[in-house]
Amino acid sequence: MNAHGGERIHTTTLVDPAGERRKERRARRKASRRLSDATRAATTESDRAEAEAERADLRATTYLPASGESRPAALRTPGRLRIPRHQDTSATLAGAYPFLAEGGLGSQGVFVGQDLYSGASFVYDPWVLYSRGMITAPNIVLAGIVGSGKSSLVKSLYTRSIPFGRRVYVPGDPKGEHTAVAEAVGGQAIVLGHGMANRLNPLDEGHRPSGVSDESWAGQVASRRRDLIGALTETVLERPLSPLEHTAIDLALADTVRSCKTPILPMVVERILSPDVSQQSDRRLVEDGRVVGHALRRLVAGDLAGLFDGPSTVTFDPTLPMISLDLSRVAENTTLVSVLMTCSSAWMESALLDPHGGQRWVIYDEAWRLMSHPALLRRMDAQWRLARHYGIANLLVFHKLSDLDNVGDRGSAMRAIASSLLANAETRIIYRQEADQLGATATALGLTGTEQSLLPGLATGQGLWRIKDRSFVVQHQLHPAELAAFDTTSRMTEGVK
Repeated sequence: MNAHGGERIHTTTLVDPAGERRKERRARRKASRRLSDATRAATTESDRAEAEAERADLRATTYLPASGESRPAALRTPGRLRIPRHQDTSATLAGAYPFLAEGGLGSQGVFVGQDLYSGASFVYDPWVLYSRGMITAPNIVLAGIVGSGKSSLVKSLYTRSIPFGRRVYVPGDPKGEHTAVAEAVGGQAIVLGHGMANRLNPLDEGHRPSGVSDESWAGQVASRRRDLIGALTETVLERPLSPLEHTAIDLALADTVRSCKTPILPMVVERILSPDVSQQSDRRLVEDGRVVGHALRRLVAGDLAGLFDGPSTVTFDPTLPMISLDLSRVAENTTLVSVLMTCSSAWMESALLDPHGGQRWVIYDEAWRLMSHPALLRRMDAQWRLARHYGIANLLVFHKLSDLDNVGDRGSAMRAIASSLLANAETRIIYRQEADQLGATATALGLTGTEQSLLPGLATGQGLWRIKDRSFVVQHQLHPAELAAFDTTSRMTEGVK
């Protein structure tokens, strides 16, 4: 009891909900702080020892003198090399600018030379690029002034392709440049000219492709003969034939074939000029065909005689690595060159259209001569359009693109065909051009201002390659043996030291 008579109240120790006494909790907290302080002290001591070791290493390090070392170690100083900042254009810093050089066309194909922007090897092959989808047409246009090196490039492209299984056809070589090359690679050069024993019968059947039936082959031969005689007549007359003239040729050719399995041109001329009137359904054709007959007579008895007036003395072997028709002995006669080119194109046409003939180059050198004749131009256009189907890569060589202005009148069908040849060539190679030709060249080939500005400064063997939308400046490189075989200036340099 307390003083007031109440009951005495006894006090007890409070316990937290977890059952831990307050005294125990304070002791646990003190122990935790002591452990943390000990750990911190140990860490601080370790850091202090490590820092002291680093300072000792720094104090023991030997530095270069402020003025630099002397004798063999001169110019070595502890200071940083400071160079003034320099700014310039990518044209000047082309060697260091990382995104200026093209990635190239890859390593598959024929080696051409060096890409002058990237310094890498430049390799080109129209069949490889077509198979990879980089081009859709294997035809090529090459333009360059005399002495720029374009002839050597042409010969390098096709001779370096021969080891890859490609064959080469040159349907007309006005300067005879490809004759020595054809003989060197194991091919054949057919030389035609006045006073020579070689004869070319334009009515020969030609090479028969494999897998063609007798009936189909007879139809192809008859069609090709009609087209060829018509083209020869148009070339000599320098105008298209009328329907009556076509009929006169057809009847005379059919009559000749009935009497001779392998007709020759004099037989056809004789039947046009002196037909069997009793066999003609319309005797007026005797008069209708006289102009045609006299035009063809030039090829067998006139100023063009001696080349087409007998059976062929040479054969066309499409299995040879290279076939070239050398026209250098008749180059002064434009009409005769055109006639020979027309005959040789028809002669090679059956081989070109053979789907099993493999991949072939067809070289049209001195194209300005050929494109001025409508019959030849139409044949070239047909072969360019069928190039992908038959595995042909056509190469057309110009001196300058303004040569196209000599092809027909402005707006004529001939001019349109000539322009389509450029449009169907996705590879355009431009060697050095004269200053007055830059505008015409850029317009015809769709060059940019930068590409156009490069053309006057190109050295010998350097060319601008425009392959679809990509451009390269390439230095063509020749082996010494190639340089000797492809040289076209020997007559100019002979005896000069």
